[in-house]
Amino acid sequence: MSLTLNIWRQRDRTKKGKMVTYHVTDVSPDMSFLEMLDVLNEKLILSDDDPIAFDHDCREGICGSCGVMIDGIAHGPEQTAVCQLHMRSFKDGDVLDIEPWRSGGFPVVKDLAVDRSAFDRIISAAGFISAPTGTAPDAHATPVPKGDSDAAFDAATCIGCGACVAACPNGSAMLFTAAKVAHLGLMPQGQPERDTRVLKMVAQQDAEDFGGCSNIGECSAVCPKGISMETISRLNHDLLGALRAGAVPTS
Repeated sequence: MSLTLNIWRQRDRTKKGKMVTYHVTDVSPDMSFLEMLDVLNEKLILSDDDPIAFDHDCREGICGSCGVMIDGIAHGPEQTAVCQLHMRSFKDGDVLDIEPWRSGGFPVVKDLAVDRSAFDRIISAAGFISAPTGTAPDAHATPVPKGDSDAAFDAATCIGCGACVAACPNGSAMLFTAAKVAHLGLMPQGQPERDTRVLKMVAQQDAEDFGGCSNIGECSAVCPKGISMETISRLNHDLLGALRAGAVPTS
């Protein structure tokens, strides 16, 4: 295939960016989207041009490092991480607009690469449990209802890619925060910090310049792990409960 790519180029977060047009040819339908960008970068390097910076790591749809907007859709036309998006999802002659995640909480580092360390700080605020040290407890020492364990596992599949933020018209990180709150709060081991956890993580989310959630649903629609909007409802339930209980987060 031959494609025309309009790609956002920006030297760093202090410089003004712009869309630059590139043409790529001989694109195999079996390439991943990132492999196609690799091919383009090889040509740019051979032409003594600056290669396009983009986030990536495992390229197996597990780590959540990659992510770009393709024609205004987070991760592109398929509900998967962009490293698992294959070029057979496009047609010969297509013109694609490729941009970085757009959010106040995700400042541009360079080109398509953004700083997502805000997610790390949200988790660091309270994304943990207290557990005694020593030998591992027996696997069945604490029975967990299957419904709770299934819901906790579904929330824990979040890979922190940031597509939910990029897709949300408000730039909200609520689906991410809710997933990190829910997968601990649903388990017996997560109960001691349940109230303070939700208060501290939501407060940190607000401090990171993300927008507010208005339940539009774009976040869940593009989530590569299909995390449900119900997770946000769980967070709101825990948050209201903690506020009514007068819980005070400790440092």
